[in-house]
Amino acid sequence: MNFNSIEFFLFIPLVFLGLTLAPQRLTWLVLLAGSCYFYLTLKHLPLLAILFLVISVSYLGGLAIAKTAETWKRQTVFWGALSANLLVLISMKYLPFLAANLNRLTTSLQFGLTVPEPTPLLAIGVSYFVFQAISYLIDIYWRLQEPERHFGIFALYLSFFPKLLQGPIERAGDLLPQLRVPFRFDSDNFRVGLLTFSWGLFKKAVIADRLALYVNSAYGDLPGHAGLPLLIATYLYALQIYYDFSGYTDMALGCARMFNIRLTQNFRTPYLATSVGDFWRRWHISFSRWILDYLFKPLQMHWRNLRQTGTVAALIVTFLLSGLWHGASWCFIIWGGLHGLYLACSVIYKPLKKKLRVRFNLEKSRWYGLWQIVVTFHLVCLAWIFFRSPTVGDAWYVLTHLLGAGGKPGEFLLSRGAIELAIVSGSLALAWTTWVIRERMLTERDFFAAPAWFRWSVYGSLATLLILFTSDSNTGFIYFQF
Repeated sequence: MNFNSIEFFLFIPLVFLGLTLAPQRLTWLVLLAGSCYFYLTLKHLPLLAILFLVISVSYLGGLAIAKTAETWKRQTVFWGALSANLLVLISMKYLPFLAANLNRLTTSLQFGLTVPEPTPLLAIGVSYFVFQAISYLIDIYWRLQEPERHFGIFALYLSFFPKLLQGPIERAGDLLPQLRVPFRFDSDNFRVGLLTFSWGLFKKAVIADRLALYVNSAYGDLPGHAGLPLLIATYLYALQIYYDFSGYTDMALGCARMFNIRLTQNFRTPYLATSVGDFWRRWHISFSRWILDYLFKPLQMHWRNLRQTGTVAALIVTFLLSGLWHGASWCFIIWGGLHGLYLACSVIYKPLKKKLRVRFNLEKSRWYGLWQIVVTFHLVCLAWIFFRSPTVGDAWYVLTHLLGAGGKPGEFLLSRGAIELAIVSGSLALAWTTWVIRERMLTERDFFAAPAWFRWSVYGSLATLLILFTSDSNTGFIYFQF
């Protein structure tokens, strides 16, 4: 069940009806039942069994870690529960990739040994709730979090449907206290949530799905595209993945807000970042916090005696693993490795960069800030090529044909028709204007304090645009595959 489906629009009122009829002490049960049904609509029963397994292992593991005093016993229980969760993730996502690469290696070495390659399994949402379970166990082990003793509340913490399939990856200290509060209808939260959900739907259905038509036509037929059309498709993919993923996040945040629950804001204008490090503070924020706290910092501490070399190594390893988390593919690993390399270079050349800024008085220059944004955006786009390409060979084709001779960019853009191009251009302009208004002029409180005619004009305009310009091509959410 997708957020942008008719089934979901019928599902939400039923959940509200259940919350209205249920005793307040059991509203958590309504949300849990709704979340289980939501996951069942994927029509793959093993996924629900895997979810229950992760919930059970993490719940019991958390309790056992908290009540065990001896260090060696705590470590044994912790590593046992952590390994069980990692085993679930590896078996669901990576066994076919590992088997295929092992067979390639044995063939190249002429060992004459092959291992069966298992069929890839449907693993929608598994990465997100496994990472959330791992963070819960680590926080308890580090004594940063008390274990949740109510099994139902804990199960809801891992399975809450707005964030189940694509995040955000929520910390226990942020989400668990909210889930313990009985539901009471709040009109302010409901209208904020509904507006946020509608804005996310606009970003996905009107902008991202239309950009996908251009991107797919180029990346789906690489030999037929080169030069500027391929370059334009790469830029459009950067916009597509942002509006697709941030659109989902807005829908998740809006849906949760209608139930009086605030999820983590996952995006903060990432393409205005002035460095790759700044980009990761703005892009997929809940995931960035996760890899910072649970991968990079422990590795950096472990290799602290190596000083700068240790920091560089920690960055490279962290982002290689982050690439692997996105998918069992060498393209994702290279994508993560590129970001690790960018950040490693920034650490190595930081002293030189600081001297140059002082020497040429660049800190006060607006052009320098703009230059940083442009360079960062293009470094990110370069990495996106590997993220979008099905194989390393396809990515190499794109890299070697971006600046070559090719088709005319005008013909490529108009290949979907002038009306389609106008809708895309107008939607992007509207999205940018709306961002400027929200960030520079109106806060959430200001908007709802504005005159009724203004607010209802916004509601009506957004509804009209969704009705008239929602793309006929529903491409699904990009991050569902992770």
